[in-house]
Amino acid sequence: MQMVFHIGVHATDDGRLLKTLLKNNDLLLRQETETVPPRRHSGLFEQALMALQGGLATNEMEEVILDAILKTDDPQRVILSSPSFLGGVGRVVGKEGLYPQIGNSVASLANLFPKAEAEFFMAIRNPATLLSDILPQFKGGGYKAMLQGRHPLDLRWREAAQRLVRAAQGRRLVIWCHEDVPLIWPEVIRLIGQIAPESPLEGGMLYMRELLDDAGSAKLAEAISARDQMSISDRRKTCAEILGKHAAEDVMEQPVELPDWTQEMVDEMTDNYHRDIAEIVALPGVEFILP
Repeated sequence: MQMVFHIGVHATDDGRLLKTLLKNNDLLLRQETETVPPRRHSGLFEQALMALQGGLATNEMEEVILDAILKTDDPQRVILSSPSFLGGVGRVVGKEGLYPQIGNSVASLANLFPKAEAEFFMAIRNPATLLSDILPQFKGGGYKAMLQGRHPLDLRWREAAQRLVRAAQGRRLVIWCHEDVPLIWPEVIRLIGQIAPESPLEGGMLYMRELLDDAGSAKLAEAISARDQMSISDRRKTCAEILGKHAAEDVMEQPVELPDWTQEMVDEMTDNYHRDIAEIVALPGVEFILP
């Protein structure tokens, strides 16, 4: 059995992956793939992880958990998606930097199902916009408390990704940039669901439709319906062109509203983010979905 964990990160998905997978549920079930919504495992995983304290689940515990979360008999692939796998937003920044506990989190999740083959899927995003989006959700004392004494420019994805790779111990890791999602969403869904390229996919344009005005949505529908099959490169080119001309008002601009931040800081953090992406793409064991 393959246990597939979509671990977020925070402020990158908002349930869209589960929504899209469930649109394709009939196809996935025929492939012996079950999508497990958070309501089935929320609380259960936390209790089990607390009891295990980083250790391996016994055969009995593993079977109890599977019986509790699964609705189908003997699925070969089980998909779970929740940013809570990485903890609350208070875990985004620590004294060691960005997502300091990410390694422990993925190792603990794999330990829940020691007989299964674990895979991990994750989107990353510019730390400037990530911090801006999670600050309103942080209840631990405001901006300075959230940063845990770190300078924001010290928050780098390369270190978090290195921790992730070490903890995964050769397990499958698939990473992409949240900023690229409108162009790569069908590939994300096909990879996580193991849906063949020739199989029809529902919801593959979900992100695009959220970003387009009415005229753009109509042009996108026309462009896609005009061709029985479109290559990945042609589809991405078409989507990029339509998005460039018909993005809904203000959707392409991500404001960074953080105390004492200047445009120069945002630009420097963005440059660091791009450098980190180049390093993560080259990490052994990482599958990176590029646009």
